[in-house]
Amino acid sequence: MSRRGANEGTIRLRPDGRWEARVLVTGSDGRRIRRSLLARTRTEVRDKLQAALRGEASGLPLPAERMTVGTFLDQWLRESVRPTVRPRTYVSYAGIVRVHLAPGLGHLPLARLTPQQVQAFLNAKSSEKLAPRTVAYIRAVLRQALGQAERWGLVTRNAARLAEPPRVPRREVSPLSPVEARRFLEAIRGDRLEALYLVALGAGLRQGEILGLAWTDIDVERATLTIRHALQRVNSVLILVEPKSATSRRVVALPLIVLVALRVHGTRQREDRLLAGSRWHDDPRGLVFTTTIGTPMDGIAVTRRFQVLLAGAGLPRQRFHDLRHACASLLLAQGVAPRVVMETLGHSQISLTLNTYSHVIPALGREAANRMDEMLGPHTTDVAAG
Repeated sequence: MSRRGANEGTIRLRPDGRWEARVLVTGSDGRRIRRSLLARTRTEVRDKLQAALRGEASGLPLPAERMTVGTFLDQWLRESVRPTVRPRTYVSYAGIVRVHLAPGLGHLPLARLTPQQVQAFLNAKSSEKLAPRTVAYIRAVLRQALGQAERWGLVTRNAARLAEPPRVPRREVSPLSPVEARRFLEAIRGDRLEALYLVALGAGLRQGEILGLAWTDIDVERATLTIRHALQRVNSVLILVEPKSATSRRVVALPLIVLVALRVHGTRQREDRLLAGSRWHDDPRGLVFTTTIGTPMDGIAVTRRFQVLLAGAGLPRQRFHDLRHACASLLLAQGVAPRVVMETLGHSQISLTLNTYSHVIPALGREAANRMDEMLGPHTTDVAAG
């Protein structure tokens, strides 16, 4: 029992009950060879054959059945990840591969990796008391890697996509309320980094985006700033990297309070430069926020100072990133359109904005109802009187 398509190889049922596809392809050494692909079902062997033909058309050699997950992950990190992501993202992915994926799945044949094997691996990770968010991240890295393997024609399906992710408890966002935000503003008044915290609270920037700001990114006349870089620590070195995503590269309108604070900060930075004298580091990047001797600022030190200021104001402990959440919540609570908030924050999808700040939506609904009453009030009154 066999089937032959025009230039598409052959598929037949073997005496042992397995399905076999035979196809002429280019081997890893560049030579033309005839390869047998085996599977338990006709559908599976057809998928393998189609993947092989796609790879052949794309100039990719047919992978050896003996290629392991570990070998592929090393190739994926080297050829697909390192050239395309920010350095810290690469370090993160490489760490997941080294610590979790390679020891747990690296010995398995890539072409035969099944969703059941991935599921068992994820369940084992959960039993190791890893946080559900960590296990979900491990799956996400593997899913991305196997997605590339699909595009390269190395596998016929993404086993990680078919495995169930762990249930990750939703992290409730509890940013500063309007009253707390005003208390925070009182606490930072006159602080050397007042402008930095105001940029986070008033413009919603991420910490790396703030620390990567250059004076050339700020347009005083238009009262805007442009996100072009972010500052990251990679292997103990602070470097400027590309923004997190395409939507992260954006222009943000500045409230007057933030613009004034930046002007004051510029004067203070010039004073720091005079006081430092020969110790001042003349950074060609012209960073807005530096140490007292002109070097880039470490995010850990900024966050530590942030916690001191919160405690001094009698406010609950927060992550620095919660200032960004507070910015979004305050904008939404004032009736600013979610689309505008999305673009201000640099979110890729409006659903991300709405899901993250769903706690503000009920208040927006009440405000909308009140505004409708204001518009239709006289008419409803007439109806009620009648």
